[in-house]
Amino acid sequence: QVQLVESGGGLVQAGGSLRLSCAFSGSIFSLYTMGWYRQAPGKPRELVATLSYGGITNYADSVKGRFTISRDNAKNTAYLQMNTLKREDTAVYLCNAHWGNRDHWGPGTQVTVSS
Repeated sequence: QVQLVESGGGLVQAGGSLRLSCAFSGSIFSLYTMGWYRQAPGKPRELVATLSYGGITNYADSVKGRFTISRDNAKNTAYLQMNTLKREDTAVYLCNAHWGNRDHWGPGTQVTVSS
């Protein structure tokens, strides 16, 4: 059974940086496309970034140039480096692992950006 555990969230001032981590267990990490999504109160869940096992990335327009997704297949961990954070980045950030018809989610980590 795949399990995902996010960490690294917290409170940061606008303009600051955070790095989120997603620890993966229970299957073969390198097979999965890893992704980060976020959900703010009263808003639908939205894609932030994805990274395939082949290294193909996809970013939401709102985070391009500020956020970087990466993975360490040796550590079974995905990362989201978030720079130049804005108040509108405030949300619960959720890690996703996708392979074929398999979709797994972590419980999420809160990111709050203050002005």
